[in-house]
Amino acid sequence: MNKRQFLAAGALGAALPLQARVKFPGARTGHGLLTVSAAMARSNRGPLDPALDQLMVKHGANFDRAWEFDAAMLSQLPAVTIRPTIEYDAKVHKLSGPLLSSVVEAAGVAPQARVTLALRALDGYTVAVSLADARAYRMIVATRLDGVPMSLGGLGPLWAVHEADRIPAFKDKPLKERFALCPWGLYFIEVRAT
Repeated sequence: MNKRQFLAAGALGAALPLQARVKFPGARTGHGLLTVSAAMARSNRGPLDPALDQLMVKHGANFDRAWEFDAAMLSQLPAVTIRPTIEYDAKVHKLSGPLLSSVVEAAGVAPQARVTLALRALDGYTVAVSLADARAYRMIVATRLDGVPMSLGGLGPLWAVHEADRIPAFKDKPLKERFALCPWGLYFIEVRAT
């Protein structure tokens, strides 16, 4: 392959939607960490089970089909690293994980979809952010804090977060007000049409 063909192939690959480039097996192989529900063409899990999905039931979730990610599936998505000053200790930390927009696109949501993402944490905290804003803020689903996988019982195992120090809408706010869109302990995303 000559240089021109190589560059054209690379440009074409970059232009394809993420879900066309990242192919996951139908079933997860590890513990389910994140469930994305939406009106999507494909799924790897059935409807909410009132007996076995107790936390989702308590938090008012309801879906007929969804896409469930395990750690291996999330690690297949390109990782992004951010370095925000976090509110809990007022220190800069390194957070890494895939872009939130890449996660929902890998679950089957069209990149150009006009949707709102209801991000739900283990403690029930839920916040809505548009897919457009999630993309503009370069929000990530952090899986690692300072190079180490995040633990359940801390801020993890997943944290939807942005680099507030660099975003004009947040950087001048008091530290305690910069992360209202950023639920730690993220486990469920409901995709809603707007």
